[in-house]
Amino acid sequence: MESLRKIDDWPVPTAAAAVVRADGTLAGARGPTGHRFRLASVTKPLAAYAALIAVEEGAVELDEPAGPPGSTVRHLLAHTSGLAFEEDRTMAEPGTRRLYSNSGFDALGDHIAKATDIPFPEYLRQAVLEPLGMTATHLAGSPAKDGVSTVDDLVRFAAELQAPRLLSRQTLDEATRVVFPGVGGVLPGYGHHRPNDWGLGFEIRDAKSPHWTGTKSSPRTFGHFGQSGTFLWVDPDAGAACVALSDRDFGAWAVEAWPLLTDAVLAEL
Repeated sequence: MESLRKIDDWPVPTAAAAVVRADGTLAGARGPTGHRFRLASVTKPLAAYAALIAVEEGAVELDEPAGPPGSTVRHLLAHTSGLAFEEDRTMAEPGTRRLYSNSGFDALGDHIAKATDIPFPEYLRQAVLEPLGMTATHLAGSPAKDGVSTVDDLVRFAAELQAPRLLSRQTLDEATRVVFPGVGGVLPGYGHHRPNDWGLGFEIRDAKSPHWTGTKSSPRTFGHFGQSGTFLWVDPDAGAACVALSDRDFGAWAVEAWPLLTDAVLAEL
């Protein structure tokens, strides 16, 4: 895809990107797609997928208590548990504010590890990474931010997010629709949005502006970006997903460059 050549002009040491169609075929790739990058918060969709598999396996339930008092697994996945960003400190009643929370995903990982008697990084490997053939991906620490992966591996995950094999379609559809609608909060790097729509581990595009996806992205677009300069989105209306990884932290360069890449990809599709 010619549109992916835009990453050549990014002010980053290394970048790679790919687009995968809804049928799982590769529409195009650019850069060192086997290079391993820090994912930062793009780790969260992987962790969320493992959590949803734990739900389908019966190890946990979405509405069972987890995290601070009154919170559930569903609240932790949707960033509405009330936990602070990096601290084990409650800042709001569950379900009332969209407080983006790494500590919430840490609590989620601990909860699943206790329920399954398997350390969460190992559960993620067994439930998601190994079945999808994501051999270059690993989690060494927090399920909120400590994943490492390649574009090649995330293409496999992006294909799974469009045609699920490890989850039922019903569960994936629920995870990529708005949970706790109408709740406002801060989207890191992009300010306060009301509503700040989120699914179960996936951010929902809706009508947010500004946003890290493109001006042509459909409201149903879902995915995540990471502070290490990474993103993954799936646009069901376009029938495609895009993965882009770099080794320069998110900043003004990404705010400018990412939507331009997304719009070019969508236009070419």
